[in-house]
Amino acid sequence: MLIIPAIDLKDGQCVRLRQGLMDDSTVFGDNPVDFAKQWVDQGCRRLHLVDLNGAFAGEPVNGDVVTEIAKAYPKLPIQIGGGIRSGETIEHYLQAGVDYVIIGTKAVKEPEFITEMCQQFPGHIIVGLDAKNGLVATDGWAEVSEIQATDLAKRFESDGVSAIVYTDIARDGMMQGVNVDATVAMAQASSIPVIASGGITNIDDITALKAQAHTGIVGAITGRAIYEGTLSVKEAQELCDK
Repeated sequence: MLIIPAIDLKDGQCVRLRQGLMDDSTVFGDNPVDFAKQWVDQGCRRLHLVDLNGAFAGEPVNGDVVTEIAKAYPKLPIQIGGGIRSGETIEHYLQAGVDYVIIGTKAVKEPEFITEMCQQFPGHIIVGLDAKNGLVATDGWAEVSEIQATDLAKRFESDGVSAIVYTDIARDGMMQGVNVDATVAMAQASSIPVIASGGITNIDDITALKAQAHTGIVGAITGRAIYEGTLSVKEAQELCDK
């Protein structure tokens, strides 16, 4: 299981939101590349970037910062989400050195887009499913649909999706612990590998997820916990490697 540090980009800064609310953000620094170095130095083997402005704008806004990080660490797998709604955007990010693009809103509203993009960019497409009480949310979590997240996961099973990033919105940025049960349910809903996100607070959460890794949980994204020091990237990855 991989520990995947999150770098959330808002107005070029590294921030964390609570429950996806743009007006409830904590700024952790002005130089996201410095944070990338910090997590690389601690032994991370993948980075999770989010263009928060892009998620709301529906198009990339912090693309220059993403490119800068990708150029600084050409051998480090990077995944990016936020405002990815076209093949042109995907191609731009892949050419910039990003390995995986995460498609959320468009995956919910136009599932056939995922099928097309998986054919066009095989091995590079991740679906981001963000849920509140099991129901999928879209548009930077501003809208909650009537679609069960697990049902949508099954829809993409034969498309060749690399992974599903599953986020429990109620837990995200709240430091209340990861929703292990919901993550396991997502992993068991399809054969697509699942990356857990939202609520990871300390090493106990990593231990709990690792115990369920056999269900198909392949990674855990962590943000606020590593910035506030309640979780060590190095210690967490070493636990997963045992």
